[in-house]
Amino acid sequence: MSAGLAALLDDVAMLARLAAASVDDVGAAAGRAGAKAAGVVVDDAAVTPRYVRGLAAERELPIIKKIAVGSIRNKLLVIVPAALVMSQFVPWLLTPILMLGGTYLCFEGAEKIWEKVSGHEEHGHGSQGGEPAAKDEQAIVKGAVRTDFILSAEIMVISLNEVASEPLLSRAVILVIVAIGITALVYGAVGLIVKMDDIGLALAERDSGTAQWIGVTLVKGMPRFMTALTVVGTVAMLWVGGHILLVGVDELGWHALYDVVHHAEEAVHDAAGALGGVLAWLTNTVASAVIGLLVGAVVVTVLHLVPRRSKAASH
Repeated sequence: MSAGLAALLDDVAMLARLAAASVDDVGAAAGRAGAKAAGVVVDDAAVTPRYVRGLAAERELPIIKKIAVGSIRNKLLVIVPAALVMSQFVPWLLTPILMLGGTYLCFEGAEKIWEKVSGHEEHGHGSQGGEPAAKDEQAIVKGAVRTDFILSAEIMVISLNEVASEPLLSRAVILVIVAIGITALVYGAVGLIVKMDDIGLALAERDSGTAQWIGVTLVKGMPRFMTALTVVGTVAMLWVGGHILLVGVDELGWHALYDVVHHAEEAVHDAAGALGGVLAWLTNTVASAVIGLLVGAVVVTVLHLVPRRSKAASH
């Protein structure tokens, strides 16, 4: 009996060690997957704050919370299950779907530039009294969640590709960990960014001279920072969308465009010495943004300019 009990305890201990190792492996894989998608995470954090510009300060965090809830719902209820099913049964479908999302990002970025250039830019979402109406908030959240869906899909697919060799259950656990962790990271950062001016006001009212200086600097600097972040967000949509299309056409068998960009990267890397890695990355980024702008401009033309001309001709 004692020998049998000892053997059972040994088996339990071995299973516990295996389980612990498995948890460690899943955690490490989730870390690798999240790190691989870090570039898109930065883009997501840069894009989101523009949706709460011009709103009353007390509505900023509630709206960001609604966007975050929509984002995690998208990831856990739609993107992760769909990505797992497709990766298991129709892996060839992931690339075309991702390219459709990339095209939408290119359109969003190009449309923002068109609105700025043409003078049709929206200057706020609020009602006449300065407070955003409920329907305006719903439109803001809907637009933000829609854009977040594309970025989230990109994050999840990048993460999935990083752990494609893992068993299905491990892949599912890893993607859930990445989804929750990245959503918390992105919207925590976004919340901090949009409330930084309020933090500055609080610091400016303190007795400490240093605190007052930091507070005044934050208050004066945040409008410029938010404007710059809006520009970064627009460029990020073009960059990410263009890069999705660049990689996608290569995976579909059309290698010429990717090869041109890749060769340019290598040439810059070899010629730039110590800065080769950074400049090579910038080369790919600029090329992706240009591709995104060109594709987005075509879509904007089709969806905006052509209908207007047709309508004008009919009159």
